[in-house]
Amino acid sequence: MGVSGKPRGSSRTCPQRRRRRRLPPSPRARGRPSSASPGGAQAASQAELEGRMKGRGSFQAASSSSPQYKKPYSPEDKEYHRRFQIFMSNKQRIDKHNAGNHTFQMGLNQFSDMTFSEFRQKYLWHEPQNCSATQGNFFRSPQPYPRAIDWRKKGNYVTPVKNQGPCGSCWTFSTTGCLESAIAIATGKLLNLAEQQLVDCAQDFNNHGCSGGLPSQAFEYILYNRGLMGEDTYPYLAKNGTCRFDPHKAIAFVKQVVNITLYDELGLEEAVGRYNPVSFAFDVTDDFMHYQKGVYSSTQCGKTPDKVNHAVLAVGYGEEMGLPYWIVKNSWGPDWGMDGYFYIERGKNMCGLAACASYPVPLV
Repeated sequence: MGVSGKPRGSSRTCPQRRRRRRLPPSPRARGRPSSASPGGAQAASQAELEGRMKGRGSFQAASSSSPQYKKPYSPEDKEYHRRFQIFMSNKQRIDKHNAGNHTFQMGLNQFSDMTFSEFRQKYLWHEPQNCSATQGNFFRSPQPYPRAIDWRKKGNYVTPVKNQGPCGSCWTFSTTGCLESAIAIATGKLLNLAEQQLVDCAQDFNNHGCSGGLPSQAFEYILYNRGLMGEDTYPYLAKNGTCRFDPHKAIAFVKQVVNITLYDELGLEEAVGRYNPVSFAFDVTDDFMHYQKGVYSSTQCGKTPDKVNHAVLAVGYGEEMGLPYWIVKNSWGPDWGMDGYFYIERGKNMCGLAACASYPVPLV
């Protein structure tokens, strides 16, 4: 590393050293501790050291907070230091966001040592999906429906939050979650259905395993395939595999697939309020991966069917201080967001959430 502030030429070659006139400090520098002074340098170094030590402690806590997310980093590895730099960059962005005036708060989580590019490659769809749910067959009713609802509080109708892992299979979790709830509301029996069957077997319905798919197309697969197995007989592996469907072990069936008309968010609201939770897809951008709590709203995301890249489950809706929101179940585990859930602004087709929504009518 070069030493700043000194000319590269050696003073020994000069026969005579000329005294330089010291310039007065610039107005910008006045009243500010000089890094050249021992006190200023010590204060700056101490603040930087404390910041980095605090960040490193947060990094170590975040990377080992859960056995499921524990990262195989050692302080002696180059990868450890690379991940720490990414972590600190994300932490600075989180702190800056939280210092501003926003409807939601960011926080550190299992993704904090990843770039958004890495996150997108592992957890989101790799290419735009052909959303068949844009051709709606949902018919609105003139009858009133609830002004607010949360299916988690109405009974044993929603399974616990699951974790898709590093596989773009969110669409399978949105699908099973929706069908699980629809069957529970219809029968009182809450099943735990097999996402891995959809990953392995639903390719003929324009789904692509860990590379993406859509709940509407997964519901069609279950309808025409005549059934979906349970998680206990077809466990989740978070990777593409060979189809092992056994029709004799199918426990869930679909009678009809209902698609909400493109951009009809009131229709989506009515379906959730009147019938059951509804699957939808939306566009995840880099500010969403750090979501912690509050009502998510963004100007970065797209709003059309070709932009959506993540499928989730609307389990209710409400309003907070005049701000309407959706209650949404995600598939990134209970450590993310609000115990695995998030709120997103309602009534504005936020991030395209009304561009691709559907639910099944179960055969019970």
